[in-house]
Amino acid sequence: MNLTLKILLIVIAIIVLIALALPSILNLAGLHPKFDGNSFDLKGKKALIIATNHGILNKPGETDGKPTGLFLSELSIPYYDFKKSNIEVDIASIKGGKIPMEPVPFFIDTPEDKRFKKDTGAMSKLQNSTPINDIDFTEYDIVFISGGWGGAYDLGFSELLGEKISEAYYSSKAIIGGVCHGVLGLIKAKDKNGNLLIAGRKMTGVTDKQLKELGIMFTPQHPEEELRKAGAIFQSETAFKDIFATLTVVDDEKRFVTGQNQNSGHETAYAMMEILNSQ
Repeated sequence: MNLTLKILLIVIAIIVLIALALPSILNLAGLHPKFDGNSFDLKGKKALIIATNHGILNKPGETDGKPTGLFLSELSIPYYDFKKSNIEVDIASIKGGKIPMEPVPFFIDTPEDKRFKKDTGAMSKLQNSTPINDIDFTEYDIVFISGGWGGAYDLGFSELLGEKISEAYYSSKAIIGGVCHGVLGLIKAKDKNGNLLIAGRKMTGVTDKQLKELGIMFTPQHPEEELRKAGAIFQSETAFKDIFATLTVVDDEKRFVTGQNQNSGHETAYAMMEILNSQ
C-alpha cells in the first residue's frame, strides 16, 4: 500500500469517526439535552399539537427559497412524551393537509425524530393534518404549538388561531403553550376586553440572538420581538451560541407554558403535564 493511499484511508477514517461522534458532541454542548421527567398516567386526556403549513424560507417580495417548515423535534418530542403518559394526541395546522418538515442533517435528528419518521400512523397525521377551523380547541386538555422557520410565516398571522386560543383559555381548563417559533401562535389571542391575552405574562421563545447567529432575520416575524410587542414579559437563557441554550417558562396563572427553542421540547411538555396532573 503506497503512502498516498494510507493517508487517504486515515483521513476517511477520521471523517467517519467525527461524523459518528458529532451527535454526542453536540448533545454535550447542549443541543437536545437529555431529560428525565416524572411518570404520569393521564389516560382520558387529550392533546392537540399545531404546526405550520409554510414550506419555503423566502425573503420579502420573493416566492422562492430554501425548503423549510416544521422543525420536527419540536413536534416529535412532545408527541411521544404525551403518548407515553397515555394522552391521546391529534395533529393540526393552520390550513390542514401536509405539514412540511425542515430538512436537517442526520446528526441533528433526535431519537424521537427517527422514531416518528418510521411511525406510519404519526407520519400520516403529519401529511394529513386537520385544519384548525375544523377543531374545537375546548375539547383538549393541552394545546401545544410547535415551531420551525415556517411558523414565522403563518402562525402569528392567523386571526383564527388567536380566536381558538382565546376560546380554549376561557371555555376550558386547557394548558396552552409551545416552543421556539410556535409561541407566535399566541400573539393574536385576546381577552374579553379585546386586549392581548398574553400581555403581562412571563413567556419565552427563540431569541433574536439565536436568529442573528443563524443568519435568518428576514422572516416576517421573530418570536422574541413579537412577544415583547404583545406585552409579554420575555425571559430567556443564553449560551456562547443560543442554539445550545434552553429555558421553559410557566406563567403565574399556570395556563401558559412556553419553551425557548428546539432544546426545550421535553421540559415544556412535562411542565404542561405536571400542571394537568395536579388539576
